[in-house]
Amino acid sequence: MSLYGMMRTGSSGMNAQASRLSTVADNIANSATTGYKGASTEFSSLLLPSVSGNYNSGAVQTDIRYGISNQGALQYTSSSTDLAINGNGFFVVQDSSGVPYMTRAGSFVPNGAGELVNAGGYKLLGYPYTADSPTPVVNGYAGLTPISISSNSLKATGSTLGTLISNLNASAAIVDPANLPSDTSGAETKYTHKTSIKAFDTLGNEVLYDVYFSKTADNTWQLAVFNAAGRDQTSGSFPYGTDSLVVPQIDLEFDPTTGKLTDASKADAQLVLPSAADGGVVPNMKEMTLDFSSMTQLSYDFTIRATVNGNAPSEVSKIQIGGDGIVYAQYKNGDLLPMYRLAMATVQSPDQLRVISGNVYAQSNDSGIVILGFPGSNGMGSIVSGALENSTVDIAEELTRMIESQRTYTANSKVFQTGSDLMDVLVNLKR
Repeated sequence: MSLYGMMRTGSSGMNAQASRLSTVADNIANSATTGYKGASTEFSSLLLPSVSGNYNSGAVQTDIRYGISNQGALQYTSSSTDLAINGNGFFVVQDSSGVPYMTRAGSFVPNGAGELVNAGGYKLLGYPYTADSPTPVVNGYAGLTPISISSNSLKATGSTLGTLISNLNASAAIVDPANLPSDTSGAETKYTHKTSIKAFDTLGNEVLYDVYFSKTADNTWQLAVFNAAGRDQTSGSFPYGTDSLVVPQIDLEFDPTTGKLTDASKADAQLVLPSAADGGVVPNMKEMTLDFSSMTQLSYDFTIRATVNGNAPSEVSKIQIGGDGIVYAQYKNGDLLPMYRLAMATVQSPDQLRVISGNVYAQSNDSGIVILGFPGSNGMGSIVSGALENSTVDIAEELTRMIESQRTYTANSKVFQTGSDLMDVLVNLKR
């Protein structure tokens, strides 16, 4: 056995333990870092061929690994912009140069521009909501923009869709056709049921529509919609002013067996109210669809439930983020409007991702390609708002590794020292 080889083996062992102590130091230093994944040092032997009965001591080589796929415990906070992922996947963020990365560090706060930035200075990315719901680009970062929750301006949205679910009382009496609601109806007008629906014009003004249901025959009803601004102020209904009838009255037929609208009437029950530009009677209104197609006629009291989109001018009071990653702006008037949807990324082998300063990760040759999606779909985890993912570091385990490495380092130093002493004996044989 070569004495120099023995000394090199001892030196290799000391270097390996020094690397292990370095990962232990990093882990302990980041034990309180949000989303940090603990590093570990793995050892493998490096053997040299032995000849003529002499053993050639080899060495030990190290490989640093990160447990990126391990999930830390969730800790709840009071901030709605603190985010954690329960399950697989990563937030998509970008640095100041616009380069995208992946991270599990979700301690986001607004910067001066209203963009959500984490403790590492990386901006959170998502897909903006437009007229249509966003769709992810599966194999790339195209379409992602920094999520901004700036509330410097008021926002009003005109109504375009109202959905109504109601039941008309099948036992109601038939109304005389001579007294049905019309644009010339007077105080003697008769009807069976009445309700009002609130919508918004493009300036955010409230617009009320009065809706009348009149039973004209068995299983047949007439539907009329009026602009409430034209109603008589004394009676609160008829007579209405000129041009108050929003669309011509329609007749609806119900199946006498099921109490549901016939197929032909379902199509007629989707009323399209023309916009002001197309001759509609309500100023500043967009084209709006009132969908009555889910209406029924059963022997039960008149009931109705309605949802109408749009909102009045209001300032953003706070941000809410759902488990599906949709970022809502909650206005002071109580309205919730979707602004963005968070993107999530994953790879085939998360533990092989390239680790970069700032607690972020990038694709490597061994990790596989980046796949994007939405929270809660395609194996992605869900978003937990008001929570942070703790570091995966176990202090007790790290201290145990520190003691082990210290003892092993000392033992390797003894090997080196013994080799050095033997070398001194060999040199002194000449005397």
